[in-house]
Amino acid sequence: MAKPVSIEVWNPNGKYRVVSTKPMPGTRWINLLVEQDCRVEICTQKKTILSIEDIIALIGDKCDGVIGQLTEEWGDALFSALSRAGGKAFSNMAVGYNNVNVDAATKHGVAVGNTPGVLTETTAELAASLSLAAARRIVEADEFMRAGLYDGWLPNLFVGNLLKGQTVGVIGAGRIGSAYARMMVEGFKMNLIYYDLYQATRLEKFITGYAEFLRANGEQPVTWKRAASMEEVLREADVISLHPILDKTTFHLINKESLATMKKEAILVNCSRGPVIDEVALVEHLKHNPMFRVGLDVFEDEPYMKPGLADQKNAIVVPHIASASKWTREGMATLAALNVLGKIKGYPIWSDPNRVEPFLKEDASPPAACPSIVNAKALGLPVSKL
Repeated sequence: MAKPVSIEVWNPNGKYRVVSTKPMPGTRWINLLVEQDCRVEICTQKKTILSIEDIIALIGDKCDGVIGQLTEEWGDALFSALSRAGGKAFSNMAVGYNNVNVDAATKHGVAVGNTPGVLTETTAELAASLSLAAARRIVEADEFMRAGLYDGWLPNLFVGNLLKGQTVGVIGAGRIGSAYARMMVEGFKMNLIYYDLYQATRLEKFITGYAEFLRANGEQPVTWKRAASMEEVLREADVISLHPILDKTTFHLINKESLATMKKEAILVNCSRGPVIDEVALVEHLKHNPMFRVGLDVFEDEPYMKPGLADQKNAIVVPHIASASKWTREGMATLAALNVLGKIKGYPIWSDPNRVEPFLKEDASPPAACPSIVNAKALGLPVSKL
């Protein structure tokens, strides 16, 4: 039996009991729940990842909804406990929900929310930051300075790669992949090669227009190409950023064979899902190719790294912070809270989960709708006409 977990309570006499398994940024999400007569209980346990037993203890005998985190395994045990407690709503504070057994939730009649629409630019910015940091060896140089090793300018000290005129490759040109491509093309005048099952028409039009602008101003125009295969991107690109979904077809998309296809001085960036890369193969590739560089925000067995990865000077590793801008994280908390609140109140589902600006306006009440419920169709939930 799990020990009782410590909590912080807002509006103790509220009619509806909503639990958050972690403190979340900002207070707007709390205020929105309290204004609708919710008792909000926030777990303050000094524990990064709660166990199933911890969360069951939090749910207790009566709970109307839970806001959870992507580090928690939400399966049959938790959805069964939530259902027994009278709960019909759960929301991940994340756009992804690989940690959630949606079928189990549906079986127990629990709506599963997520938080798309607020992570696009923030995630793309981190991918661009890792690309630049790897190209110019910024982390290595920073460590060198802090160690007191700098005793004067040298011609070959931390020589990196110029991005201008090079080719950026994007695998998965959805919202985030396209935003990243635009940043790299417009910011550094890189050429683009991308691979996606669907044509990125808006991205192509943007780059075509930007190329015309450069040409009109006497500069070398940028180019774009939609690759026929992922292998074509790996062969031709100098910087490659991964933005696919994670499923059976993309598990270990980057492996020993695909790494061998890439240029010896290529840069690989992953802000999507950790298991897209075979991390063991990556460590070996980094060891044998010192000019190959990688920037990682996610890991195959998160929060752990495969043995040897942390020892590689040509690897930049950060702790899953792609969405960690204040505006985005507060927005994610708000959307997660409104998913739970909307289901409790019987609101319909917002028609486009990627157009969530009306929910984020601080000076206005949010629409009477759930921003994003991934199993809405399976549960037969109505769609909002707002």
